[in-house]
Amino acid sequence: MNVRYARRGLTSLAVASVALLAVGCGADEKPKADKPATTTAAPQETAGTQEQQPTEEPTEVLATLNGQKGLTLVINSAERDAGGFLTVKGRLRNTSESVSAVPAQVSGDETEVVKHGTSLGGATLVDSAGKKRYYVLRDTDGRPLTTSALDSLGPNKSTAVFMQFPAPPASTTEVSFQLPTFEPATLKLS
Repeated sequence: MNVRYARRGLTSLAVASVALLAVGCGADEKPKADKPATTTAAPQETAGTQEQQPTEEPTEVLATLNGQKGLTLVINSAERDAGGFLTVKGRLRNTSESVSAVPAQVSGDETEVVKHGTSLGGATLVDSAGKKRYYVLRDTDGRPLTTSALDSLGPNKSTAVFMQFPAPPASTTEVSFQLPTFEPATLKLS
């Protein structure tokens, strides 16, 4: 094939492609009335920016546990679900005026949990009436089903946390919540 004809064919193909794109993209000058108005999406927030944003505080406080170096854990809910789990949610706060490191002890001392980084994997629930202790659940790789990648909190900052446990029997309405380096607290279960 002659090079001159090949170039002419490629040029024609390029012009035809541009023409089809222009016709396909700009056919409507006015938007149709049944189309919703376009809105701009909010920018995605990273974990670092979320921590600094003001957040709406949950109104209910089940317990407040004091820890070391100005850290407190405020527990806002302890709810059972239909799957047989109990999820505890709250906020970990740094009430001091300086950066506070989350102690490694809150991860517990189980090798399988500790190898996945700092988490709240050392948390337990104690059912005194049923004489049982419940540990944070783990996935098949040994990662605790709890907030992880906790390292430090800035002065007067907080972060949302959760922990998931096997649910105690329905007859158990109260448990003791324990987290290493924090005071224990009694939780009413819903």
